[in-house]
Amino acid sequence: MTSAPRAARPTPPPISGHQVTLEGLRAVAALAVLVYHVAATAGSITNPAGARWLFNGGQVGVPIFFALSGLLLYRPWAAAALDGRAAPRVGTYLRKRVFRIMPAYWAVVVCFMLTAGRDHIGDLVTWVSLMTLTQTYVPDMWWESALGPAHLGQMWSLVVEMAWYVSLPFTAAALGWFARRKSTADVGVRARRLLIGIGVYGALSFPYTAAMFVQGRHPLMGLWLPRFFVWFAIGMALAVVTVWARLDERRPVAWACRAVSDSWAACWIAAAMLYVVAATPATGPVTLQVPDQFWTSTLHLVVGGLCAAALLAPVALAPAGQPAIGAVLGNPVMRFLGRISYGLFLWQLLIIVAWYEAADRVFRGDVATDLPLMAAASIAAGTLSYHLIERPVQWLTRRDRSPRAPDPAPSS
Repeated sequence: MTSAPRAARPTPPPISGHQVTLEGLRAVAALAVLVYHVAATAGSITNPAGARWLFNGGQVGVPIFFALSGLLLYRPWAAAALDGRAAPRVGTYLRKRVFRIMPAYWAVVVCFMLTAGRDHIGDLVTWVSLMTLTQTYVPDMWWESALGPAHLGQMWSLVVEMAWYVSLPFTAAALGWFARRKSTADVGVRARRLLIGIGVYGALSFPYTAAMFVQGRHPLMGLWLPRFFVWFAIGMALAVVTVWARLDERRPVAWACRAVSDSWAACWIAAAMLYVVAATPATGPVTLQVPDQFWTSTLHLVVGGLCAAALLAPVALAPAGQPAIGAVLGNPVMRFLGRISYGLFLWQLLIIVAWYEAADRVFRGDVATDLPLMAAASIAAGTLSYHLIERPVQWLTRRDRSPRAPDPAPSS
């Protein structure tokens, strides 16, 4: 009697190369932030009529961005910790980050200072803080809120991103030391230790959030990196799981990845439900003028992080070529929007605030008519930014790039 053929092992998720579905998810995050900014500037979020409060959930674009950074940028360090390959060179890594982020951002700052910020064009502190992405660390400046100038308000999240970029090599070194502290050839042991370390790292967000409310409320602390460790940790944990699945086929990690990716519809339905919760006052006030509280701040982290995880996990853990996810996030439109998503993010609020002020319609707009116009203008600006600034800089910095190392081979 012959035995039944052994089921083929599922293909593990990719851990290198260009993944168009992740690019499409970046487009989703950028568009979510765009919708939020249009609705907030139009005054729709605080309008009690109907379900306009749902636009407030567009803030989940920020945890999606942070989790994506955790996944993509920590993945080489996760591979180094798990299979012993050389870790990325810190100097090369930081140079690439600077050239990827700063040139397009500097263009936005210069444009702002020559237009809406021209009254302060001679202020050296303003120039230095904006050009170095340190504006949320400088109190008592002339801008309207702790976020910075209204036309550049979304850049607070870029300040957080830059701080995380700088700290990542040190965080990765500490996590790698913890994973390898006890010598073992078992990649599963090292992977579990990495996940424990990342869990502790992410959990630091919660005592930090509590510290924001010790002896009063300290709103500036809510804009600094430690508050958002947990959102970056989501992507970092997914990076470990993807590398683990590729390295060790003796354990059912690849099967678990496949199960999550096959359940993409259920995950995204859960993300939609979490989006609705994130839009309610349970996760914080719908207007920045109302003081926040400890529990709403904590729920903001939890609900936003869970929403990002539910969206990202099935995409990150899917094998290359997963048809359903590819059809939604890897189609030509989403790929295009993903490519220009950084420019779309950078230019949108400068365009939105400038247009509403010129039309004298701040807090008196209509999302139904304003959003298509603002989206078209922001997409056009993002396209120009990509082709005139981002792509040429990327080409210049890639000329000396060494050949990409192949994915690590699985253990037998």
